[in-house]
Amino acid sequence: MIYHSPTHGKVSFEELKKIVHDYMADDKLAKYEIVVGSDSQKTEKNQHDFISALIVHRVGGGGIYFWKRQIITRTVGLKERIYLEATMSLATSEHFLTFFRENGIAKYDIQIHVDIGHKGKTREMISEVVSMIRANGYDIRIKPESYGASKVADKYT
Repeated sequence: MIYHSPTHGKVSFEELKKIVHDYMADDKLAKYEIVVGSDSQKTEKNQHDFISALIVHRVGGGGIYFWKRQIITRTVGLKERIYLEATMSLATSEHFLTFFRENGIAKYDIQIHVDIGHKGKTREMISEVVSMIRANGYDIRIKPESYGASKVADKYT
């Protein structure tokens, strides 16, 4: 899987892990928030562009982010799109939990940001999606606090 970064360009998952490790090792006393968010956009007939973003925020000291793309070529309704975004974010988060455990990194909080909110068509899905994310052990943010999905991932769809 190839990730993209405005700072580091195209990187493999192995390179990304090293970059994140080095970034977090640079200030071991800092508090880190790990944010994962996904967004999607219909691009052509029966084609949807999904972006998952990983943000490593050094609280009070900036951050770095990476994103990956997945294209799905079939009809996808709104409800399925939201669930696909959420499950892609969960999968990305699980990859990083494994990485953090293997490297002894303990000072972080993982948040999953979902592109749903109290306004618009997605409001009916809030309790389902929030429950799904929380049942997997993650903190969740929805609009307007879900910048990982609605700002970072959205920037590349």
